[in-house]
Amino acid sequence: MAEKIPLSIVVTSHTVERLTDIFTLFDSIKAQTYHDIEVVFVIERSTELLEGLKDYTEKCGNYRINLLYSEKKLGLSAARNLGMESAKGGIIAFVDDDVVLFPDWAQEMVDSYVDDSIIGVTGPGLPLWEDESLNWLPEEFYWIVSCTAFVKWDEKRPVRSAWGMNMSFRKEAFEYCRFSSDFGQTTGHKEAWKAGPVDDAEFSINLRLKTGKSIIYNPKVRVQHRVYNYRLSKKFIRGQCYWQGYTKALLRKKYKQDSDTRALVRERDLLQRILFRMAPHIALQFFSRPKLALKKFTLSTTVLFYVALGYTAVTCPWLTGFTKKRFSS
Repeated sequence: MAEKIPLSIVVTSHTVERLTDIFTLFDSIKAQTYHDIEVVFVIERSTELLEGLKDYTEKCGNYRINLLYSEKKLGLSAARNLGMESAKGGIIAFVDDDVVLFPDWAQEMVDSYVDDSIIGVTGPGLPLWEDESLNWLPEEFYWIVSCTAFVKWDEKRPVRSAWGMNMSFRKEAFEYCRFSSDFGQTTGHKEAWKAGPVDDAEFSINLRLKTGKSIIYNPKVRVQHRVYNYRLSKKFIRGQCYWQGYTKALLRKKYKQDSDTRALVRERDLLQRILFRMAPHIALQFFSRPKLALKKFTLSTTVLFYVALGYTAVTCPWLTGFTKKRFSS
């Protein structure tokens, strides 16, 4: 077991619509088996959310919640940076406002830092369906709803980048880099078409290259991530897929010196599973469950098309005319 290290958990939010989910997150933090925790909560422009959280924190007694309020629209990266600057812990974790932590999450997170060669830790996000009827989604496409079963990892391993809904870094990491606003301007939520490249991936790659240290995936650092109905809407799926393709191409272009980013091994493996395992399974399902098979087939073609479109927007912008700027308004 690693030495006891103070842990700061940074959470950002901008909408009172998530208030009930935030209370559930707080309850899961209070239930942690590891107790040397502070919470830094960044509130972006919503006075309603601020008042709701003030009422909650006044009833928490000695439980440490530091509320930071910004009257300006920050976006995800700037909000994370603001929270990080106020955090006191030796390890600074980031989770989304719609996750629920397993009781041993904090203990497993801290224990993952077994030596100085590890600069960051990430873990799985398991789906917490708003409506159980959504669970028809094939695991290969769980990344659309920010869940992780698609990777099929069940042991610790070094990874290219951490996942923003469940990640942490040593405090010293922020002496090397910050989350980039160019890669995290969105406030998230339903803005899939405006999301742009993700700041967690860019930060992780940049950090690894600057420090020469590793980011580790630990399957025991678990959270449940809420899957709202809107995340399987046609608009949201198209947006998520477009930006996934766009992001991968942009990061490959920016970090040519990073072999993991350049090779996109995980993405190639996933594509092979979709084409050579999932697709034949869907074809067979047309005989037993034709409506479900049609739904999965339609999703698959949509996903592959928009990922390819996003990727091509970076590699061949002259061909598509389908750029980030078009969806930034």
